[in-house]
Amino acid sequence: MASATGIPEVRSVDAANHGRGEEEPLLGRAGDASQQEDQGLQFNFVIGTAVIAQVGIWILAATIWASVFVSPLALFSAHPLLNSAGILLTTQAILLLQPTHTPKQKKQGANIHGILNLTSILTLIAALVVIEYNKIGHGGTHFESPHAILGLITYILFFLQAIVGIAQYYTPNVFGSVENAKSIYKYHRMSGYVILILSFATIAAATQTDYNKNVLHIQLWAVVVASVITLIGVLPRIKKQKLGL
Repeated sequence: MASATGIPEVRSVDAANHGRGEEEPLLGRAGDASQQEDQGLQFNFVIGTAVIAQVGIWILAATIWASVFVSPLALFSAHPLLNSAGILLTTQAILLLQPTHTPKQKKQGANIHGILNLTSILTLIAALVVIEYNKIGHGGTHFESPHAILGLITYILFFLQAIVGIAQYYTPNVFGSVENAKSIYKYHRMSGYVILILSFATIAAATQTDYNKNVLHIQLWAVVVASVITLIGVLPRIKKQKLGL
């Protein structure tokens, strides 16, 4: 239908769909993984494929915690417990922020995302302190096994990710301007997904350590399956527009 000027009118439905197209996830239709304007942030934990991610990450955490608590407890036991709790919190932080798309949602989501990730970082620091204290106390070697090397890399990336995330959102002038800070958001998001995958790889490598083989008996296949299930839930919710695709 044409307007009085002869220019075809854009139907409101089409315009709305065009706007939602910018929020199109990697898999599914536009809006499938978007928070509705009248919904609270708590629904973001289960929107779209988030339920699948929740199943995977809780299975992974439960597998680790069960193995720790049915084994003789020691100071070292805190290391896998704290690390798995940190990855659990990080996954929740990602799931919470992914569906946000309005300025209000993004602001609220970013603040809680930051709190969850800060709590995650603190648990990871505690896990690192525990393992280093244990290594020093027993005269053990440092950062030699694949698990230890991957773990160190993951810890460093987590800390850098947190520093950059806090700076770009709360002190954007560090980057010269707010626009400069916003221009690296997509890289912050990309690296977050990479770090999550690296975290799962580190946990998988932990199943091959002598301590796990002799004490915890966590199966590699269980970690891989739970990790894959989690990623099946997380990755399809990635918004193309937020990654600049």
